[in-house]
Amino acid sequence: MGFPGTWMTESESVVYRVVPKCACSTIGQIMFYSDHGEFFDGDIHDSTTGLHKWAQEESQPLIEHNVTSHASYAFTCVRNPYTRILSSFFDKICGIQRNGNRYRGKLVPMLIQKYGIEVGSPEDEFDFDQIKSFRRFLLFARDTIRWRRPMDPDIHWSAMAGHVSTFIVNGGTYDNIFWTEQFNDGMQSVLEAIETPHPVNIEEIPRFNESEGHGPKRAHPVEGYFDDLSMHLVYEIYKRDFNLFKYDFENPGNKMPTGEIDLAEVHAKLGG
Repeated sequence: MGFPGTWMTESESVVYRVVPKCACSTIGQIMFYSDHGEFFDGDIHDSTTGLHKWAQEESQPLIEHNVTSHASYAFTCVRNPYTRILSSFFDKICGIQRNGNRYRGKLVPMLIQKYGIEVGSPEDEFDFDQIKSFRRFLLFARDTIRWRRPMDPDIHWSAMAGHVSTFIVNGGTYDNIFWTEQFNDGMQSVLEAIETPHPVNIEEIPRFNESEGHGPKRAHPVEGYFDDLSMHLVYEIYKRDFNLFKYDFENPGNKMPTGEIDLAEVHAKLGG
């Protein structure tokens, strides 16, 4: 299986396990800048040079050797499950993607037909019931994750623990897991632990939100999208994420973590 979703700087200063919808565009650009002294011109997910990625066949032996020997500092970044699933809905389901099309071709028409989801129109982003449609999307996300129908779960709404675990199961060890909600502090702790060809001032790094503008803006606060049933669905899907990464299940309006991540616990519970 190897190390899917793993990126490494060409200098091998650091290894990063990508978790979708968790600041991965900004992290990738910081890694690129730390080696080359400039940012990648475009979406870092589209880069094919300047950064080792497991998806690039020529990078796989280098990443595998580095990770299994723990030759470099390894980290990942996680996010509150409530805001992450909301972001996935507005970006991937309601939004128009960089190629000018809906995400995954026939996915959205299928959701409209089978789940009664509305996505609005580019001309009027508030012309649909966002809360009702999002809650129906949650049913679809649950079906993909629990029963793998009507399709396999998508990386953007599958549990973070699943992404994090592949790195451990296949022989990797994390030195750091930090929160998107405390990004500067977390990324600074990584930079202080490694040596990079080019210095990085985290306070001067722009945010590379490549999904920004794809979909409509949220019309309500986060907690407005979640009633008791939808909170139950979210916990059913993301129980390990709440527990391992110390997020508050009881209050969707509290995006901040409630305790420290225990790396030993993460490795023990996700390594089997």
